[in-house]
Amino acid sequence: MIWNKAFECASRTEMRKLQSERLGKLVRYLWAKNPLYSKRFAEQGIKPGMIRDIRDIKKLPFTVKEDLRDSYPFALFTDYKNTTEIHVSSGTTGNPTVVGYTKEDLKLWSEVMARTLALAGAHPGDMIQVAYGYGLFTGGLGFHYGALEMGLKVLPTSSGVTKRQLKLMADFRPRLLACTPSYALYMLDEARALGLDPRNSSWEIGIFGAEPWSDPMRRQIEEAWGMAAYDVYGLSEIIGPGVAQECPAKCGLHLQWDVFFPEVIDPVSGQEVADGERGELVITTLTKRGIPLLRYRTRDLVSINYDRCSCGRTTPRISKIVGRTDDMIIVRGINVFPSQVEYVLLKIEGTAPHYLLVVDRKNNLDVLEVWVEVDQKMFSDEIKQLHALESRIKNEIDGVLGIDVTVKLVEPRTIERSEGKAKRVIDKRGLYS
Repeated sequence: MIWNKAFECASRTEMRKLQSERLGKLVRYLWAKNPLYSKRFAEQGIKPGMIRDIRDIKKLPFTVKEDLRDSYPFALFTDYKNTTEIHVSSGTTGNPTVVGYTKEDLKLWSEVMARTLALAGAHPGDMIQVAYGYGLFTGGLGFHYGALEMGLKVLPTSSGVTKRQLKLMADFRPRLLACTPSYALYMLDEARALGLDPRNSSWEIGIFGAEPWSDPMRRQIEEAWGMAAYDVYGLSEIIGPGVAQECPAKCGLHLQWDVFFPEVIDPVSGQEVADGERGELVITTLTKRGIPLLRYRTRDLVSINYDRCSCGRTTPRISKIVGRTDDMIIVRGINVFPSQVEYVLLKIEGTAPHYLLVVDRKNNLDVLEVWVEVDQKMFSDEIKQLHALESRIKNEIDGVLGIDVTVKLVEPRTIERSEGKAKRVIDKRGLYS
């Protein structure tokens, strides 16, 4: 089913008119209410009357993640007074990225998530097991709001407690599962360990996101569980899950273009690339009120296709994420930056400014090992002192990243040096293949 045919099946000409109207309103709103944007408009000689068409968006400045970090906690809020819900995600030096929603924004989120669920094949009356985390992370509540909007029965299991997840699935028989793809495989191992046949599960549809995953991983999930597995895309900065979603055709993720205006640019020049070419995804939130963002550079590399899909929708489709333009990696749904580790190590005496993040997938869960060089004097100390240092580094990094890591202390000159940009990450998961 198509949840909102007026927007999801509109012609490109019809949508361009709506996008132009909404962009003009957004610029006027930011000019009047947002100090960051009004200052930038003034510096660049931009006045609201100059933005009459969606194609005028190229005259406007980009927004980057550093703008959100530098505005911590509430300086980027355009309507803080009417904000009703706040979420945060990890930051590079301990400060999180803060996002806020007004009541109108929550209604918008519910709407785009209802479309997301319909894209995956949900129908009113179905039951969905939401095994994304609830709380400061946007995943669980995003699916919850969309399911309520669509008229689904919600089983809000959140993440973890895997035996209970499997028991509730077996007893309540939900048709849909929403979680990270790695957790779907982790539950698979647990089911087999308990002597359960995963193909007898009630799940017919899985909606997986919050971390990159490959087509071989999709096939493994589908064959093992006997379900259809679909990709969902979103960013906390933009709204959370609900920005784009695969349909059963599996030929790209439908982006909700009446709400999020997409551009795909060359990450170096900032110029738009042709449809079908790979570039960095840039998103403008056309209708948000709490923290609307103008030309937000996601750092995600995609291509975009505006052809009508076989499902009947005309919404543009972005490819699966094929890489990133920065050093960020996603581990168990958490954004991790090498600079976060560097921030910790700079505060600890005895460590050298050389480190390496090694990401792998074991037992179907992401694991992160942090290699840290220690100076020669420290490496010559007693074993118990090295263990104490290792424990301190681990505790500090765990606290900053919000996930459990393994720390490996190595001798000086162990980590490869580079005359150019240092290689800080080795990702063994093969997620973009």
